[in-house]
Amino acid sequence: MFKSLKQMFGGSNAKKQILAPVSGRVVPMSEVNDPTFSQEILGKGVAVVPSEGKVVAPASGEVVVMFETKHAVSIRTEDGAELIIHIGLDTVNLRGEHFTAHVAQGDHVKAGDVLVEFDMEAIKEAGYDVITPIVICNTPDFPNMVCHTGMEVKALDPVIDL
Repeated sequence: MFKSLKQMFGGSNAKKQILAPVSGRVVPMSEVNDPTFSQEILGKGVAVVPSEGKVVAPASGEVVVMFETKHAVSIRTEDGAELIIHIGLDTVNLRGEHFTAHVAQGDHVKAGDVLVEFDMEAIKEAGYDVITPIVICNTPDFPNMVCHTGMEVKALDPVIDL
């Protein structure tokens, strides 16, 4: 009851956002060279062409899945967004090589905590694209979601308004 009263009287004006988990150039999902992402099969979001090999938590929440291969991590944010950060395309095939995980499943993270570091140049040399999609898997829960693309960002700059 108090939560709905607070919302009714403007007590919850804070904009719910997903921040950039990595520095680089933000592009629309349609530019990701993988139909699972470009056709938004998993959900809507943005992708970042990274300029550095460090991924940080884009919001506070719980690490739901830290993939064994360290190429992807799933977080349930405090705002209820269920998101996946997927480092590169087909990088699961690297079996964890060139990736260092700093969190594990069940860890609670704050926005900005380091999740994964990756050797961007080694991954590119192995023939993989390092574009990093950020997908909101429960997109229907956020009907007014706005994705911001076409800009350079530093990690923790806003990229999605929920």
